[in-house]
Amino acid sequence: MIGFLLWCLLFVVCWPLALLALVLWPLVWLVSLPFRLVGIGLEAVFALLKALLFLPARLLGGGR
Repeated sequence: MIGFLLWCLLFVVCWPLALLALVLWPLVWLVSLPFRLVGIGLEAVFALLKALLFLPARLLGGGR
């Protein structure tokens, strides 16, 4: 909602820039998509490493 209000403010102040932002936003989203996928993959790898490192402590801790 705040993003929409900021866009409306930009539209009032400088409408050509607001229309350009409206047109280019899907392209920016498409370009950033691979980086998001890499981030999700790295997060999964780090979660797996954390689980492997803490596995002995969990086994010896008795499930606490």
